[in-house]
Amino acid sequence: MKKYIFMLAVAGLGLSAIATPPAKKAADVTYSVDASASTFKWHATKVTGEHYGVAKFSKGSVVVNGKSLKGAEIVVDMTTIDATDLTGEYHDKLVGHLKSEDFFSVAKFNAATIKVKSATPIKGAAAGGNNMTIVADLTIKGITQEITFPAIVVINANEVIVNADIMVNRAKFDVRYGSNSFFEGLGDKAIADEFNVKVRVVAKK
Repeated sequence: MKKYIFMLAVAGLGLSAIATPPAKKAADVTYSVDASASTFKWHATKVTGEHYGVAKFSKGSVVVNGKSLKGAEIVVDMTTIDATDLTGEYHDKLVGHLKSEDFFSVAKFNAATIKVKSATPIKGAAAGGNNMTIVADLTIKGITQEITFPAIVVINANEVIVNADIMVNRAKFDVRYGSNSFFEGLGDKAIADEFNVKVRVVAKK
């Protein structure tokens, strides 16, 4: 009798397993970057002052799974580098210099890319504040370096918005002009290695 009851219990467990299939995992969803709605702002400093300006994204994609950011790959059109703090002759000279081999060698490297490898939620993040720590590969002038930065990531049904404030060390990408990392005795002609980039990426289905 006990053996009969045991066999029934085992059979019941088997039927239960068959009747209850495992829950399906949520599928990754890819959003396309809306370049017209996204912004890229840069700010560089030197001993005697500062310059700031913009550039434009050309394309990109953002991958999410539920409320998790799984990855992204975004391309900056380096030919669109512009300085917004100057006008006229000085503006043209600065922009030309930034595009030259002294800085970003745009004729040879017309794109920079950022590829997100991981995005980890920040515990206890304040509402409206940075809520994810992002690790990404940044490629400038054909040189790739890993960077880490906090970001505000908002994921909605039809749109993903990422806002980030990133410090980039140009010396790591062989951008040498006016850098104390490569040249001695620059004095007040030195330009800081680190420059700031503020990005707002808007991606849509």
